[in-house]
Amino acid sequence: MPSTSSNSGNTLMNKFTFFGTPKVASETLAYLLAHGFTPSLVVTSPDAPQGRGLVLTPSPTKVLALEHGIQAMTPEKLDETTIREIQDFKCDYALVVAYGKIFPESLIAAFPKGVLNVHYSLLPKYRGATPMESALLAGERETGVTIQKMVKELDAGDIIAQESVEIGSDETARELRPRLIDLGAEMLVKTLPQYLKGEISPVQQDASLATRAPKIKKEQGELNLNVDGVTNWNKYRAYADTIGTYFFKDGKRTKVVKASFKNGLFTIERIIPEGKREMDYADTER
Repeated sequence: MPSTSSNSGNTLMNKFTFFGTPKVASETLAYLLAHGFTPSLVVTSPDAPQGRGLVLTPSPTKVLALEHGIQAMTPEKLDETTIREIQDFKCDYALVVAYGKIFPESLIAAFPKGVLNVHYSLLPKYRGATPMESALLAGERETGVTIQKMVKELDAGDIIAQESVEIGSDETARELRPRLIDLGAEMLVKTLPQYLKGEISPVQQDASLATRAPKIKKEQGELNLNVDGVTNWNKYRAYADTIGTYFFKDGKRTKVVKASFKNGLFTIERIIPEGKREMDYADTER
């Protein structure tokens, strides 16, 4: 993302809280900071054990907040005590990017100008935890980013801004996710001044068109090499940077590292067989 010292956000002097946890949230926060939007408070998930040593590790968003001298709160639950502590900061609005917890109505109501959530789909399509993966899995040719004003019902709030992008035929989650993150951050910087001045009229979602994007389970990454190539290709694309894809051969699990799709054929190129190093798939077929 480009960096700039613009202070477009500070001209409005609206205090805000930023909710977010993983890399997508920290990258968005970094872009906001570079453009003069500095939250009064960052709320993120508690430190979690990581690696073989299960060392307690702060979220990327917490690390970034502390680096910039921003107070970070890491509540286990968004209970009444936590909500009162957040209210003490007297913020006008909140921004949410991949925070991972459901907001109670009392928390939404704590922000006079509302809670804006960045969602990586063209709402009302793909409400839920995995909008980008669901779009790839369905073979969509288009997706996008929606900034919606949060309500209690999941991803059902009024649309503040929305922009679409084409999905490349060879594009996997590895390439698409960074593009959507960049777009979402750019949209926030562009939209917030207008929204805070009351220059945007929110658009209600058509609930009859809503589809769901549920959480991913590891077993969903299994490929069936006997089905059509499109199905396996879309699954490979969707899970490329999360759970990955795999198949079983002679009772052993084989991870797919690299694959391609041409003329309707799904071709596995690189694999990691269980207990072995990465290799060309062709070598196992000889």
